[in-house]
Amino acid sequence: MTNTDQPANKTIVSTDVLVNIAKFTALSMPGVNRMAPISGGINRLFRRAVHEGVRIEIEDNTVFADLHLVLNDNINIREVSRDVQEKVTRAIQEMVGMDVGQVNIHIEDINFEGSAEV
Repeated sequence: MTNTDQPANKTIVSTDVLVNIAKFTALSMPGVNRMAPISGGINRLFRRAVHEGVRIEIEDNTVFADLHLVLNDNINIREVSRDVQEKVTRAIQEMVGMDVGQVNIHIEDINFEGSAEV
C-alpha cells in the first residue's frame, strides 16, 4: 500500500552551486581568460548570489545569470559570448534540471598580456 498523502521528495540546490556551474563552465571555454569582479550595488550589500564574475537570480524556478568576463585578445567576442551562453545554459539545465531564462554576458576587459609587440 502506498500513502498518497506523503509530500513529494525534493532536492534544493543552493545558488552557490549554480554560481559554480556557471563560473567553471565559462572558464572552460576557449577565449575566456578569467572572471571580472562585479562592481558594488545593492546586490553586494545584501549578498544576493553575487560572486566574483557571476550574479545569479532565481524567479519561479527559472535561473537568470549575469557573467562578467575578461576575454583573451584575437578572438571573436560575439562568437565566444554566444558559446558561453549556450554552454552555461546547457550545463545548468543538465546538471540541476532548472530552466534558464537568460544568460547575459558582460565583457569587462580584454587581456593583452600575451600579445607580441609589433
